[in-house]
Amino acid sequence: MTGHQILVLSAAQARERRAGLAELLLDAVLGGASVNFVWPMDQAKAEAWWDGALASHARGERLILTAELDGRLDGTVQLIPAAQENQAHRADIAKMLVHRRARRLGLGAALLLAAEGEARRLGRTLLTLDTETGSAGERLYARMGWVKFGEVPGYAASPDGSRHDGASFFYKRLTAA
Repeated sequence: MTGHQILVLSAAQARERRAGLAELLLDAVLGGASVNFVWPMDQAKAEAWWDGALASHARGERLILTAELDGRLDGTVQLIPAAQENQAHRADIAKMLVHRRARRLGLGAALLLAAEGEARRLGRTLLTLDTETGSAGERLYARMGWVKFGEVPGYAASPDGSRHDGASFFYKRLTAA
């Protein structure tokens, strides 16, 4: 990884980065990433989604981590602890986004390791996530020791709506902190 700093944001820090977070989401969708959105995608749509995520973060329902270099936001990931009483040991990884200008620098791996560390700190010992089958994300998670436990064909529409892509589901057990 280059000189990027991985940060766990406070609610105030996350709000300050709203435009940059929205730009990351916009870049991902315009670049063809299957991250829950279809075209047309614009800054306003990305900001509206982040408004909900930031409100959830402010309520303590998720952590937002970023990868930054010289004030530029190049990546983000979220850790969403399960709210269910019988799942206090579990959390989800969501919205792993690395800007196209910063790919292949190890940011995805660094963000994932940081999220795993935060999960351990919170006492979470089981993480889950889903990603587009055949994607760079799927290869990253496998490399990082995540276990693929299933695949659902035709799970979500591609951003351009031209096809329905499969989703791969992963889990990882963590040792306690």
